[in-house]
Amino acid sequence: MSVRFETISFLSDYGMADEFVGVVKSVIRSIAPEVAVVDITHEVPPYDVKAGSLTLARSAQYLCPGVVLAIVDPGVGTSRRAVAIEVGDGASYLIGPDNGLLAPAVGLVGGATAAVVLDNPDFHLVAPGATFAGRDIFAPAAAHLCAGVPFAELGTPVDPAALLPGMVPLPFEEKGELAGQVLWVDRYGNCQLNVDPDQVAEWGDRIQLRWGRTSSRPGSRTEKLAPMFEGLGDGEVGLVVDSYGLLAVAVARGSAADILQLAAGDEVILAPPAGDDGSEPASINVTLGKKPR
Repeated sequence: MSVRFETISFLSDYGMADEFVGVVKSVIRSIAPEVAVVDITHEVPPYDVKAGSLTLARSAQYLCPGVVLAIVDPGVGTSRRAVAIEVGDGASYLIGPDNGLLAPAVGLVGGATAAVVLDNPDFHLVAPGATFAGRDIFAPAAAHLCAGVPFAELGTPVDPAALLPGMVPLPFEEKGELAGQVLWVDRYGNCQLNVDPDQVAEWGDRIQLRWGRTSSRPGSRTEKLAPMFEGLGDGEVGLVVDSYGLLAVAVARGSAADILQLAAGDEVILAPPAGDDGSEPASINVTLGKKPR
């Protein structure tokens, strides 16, 4: 059988303890047996659309051309729409819920050129219940698209501008400082910030970090900006430019998240080192609080 696309890249919050991932992949294989499924991750925190969207955005530019199947869908079974989005005039497609999950990745690869709501039952499985759209709607649509079904036949066209946007936090300047946020903590404990290194380049190789400005126990420490993890001494907290080109709070062969008790969503203030006499300000180790909601 000749297939239109050979690869489906699959992301979800299904985890690996239950049968969900295996069932979705088997549905794909039953429709398009020659298509390879690449697992991006299935360990997105349950229901966390923002974390899923950031994971997909980090991955998007490195994924094989083809179909991206992304499922983090706390609104499954409700009026939220199931959609397929065309990018690059048909170079690739993203399939998933219209809840902001797909939007950042779509933006990073140049924006949508078309979109449809997946409402054609000819390309669905018969659903015994409404709570497993990954099996019954998204996976069949992805597989049929790979097998050569025209995009327009999957459902009703919709203006891409009418799709829900993603929520990606941006840093902002305030009195000569930069208020950023922890976007992601990886399995090594590196804490990726939403800060481009160019935004702090003029401050040199030492940067002050502050946190907890709305709590009763604020703290600060000045850290070295290093080109790589091994540029930090053993147990030394510092800043590195991570593999996605953003600043990350890191510890060589250790967990910055554990040492500083940082988590995704926490606010971090970056500033030039305090004082102008060349001395280092004192470091204060405290417990960091969550960013106020």
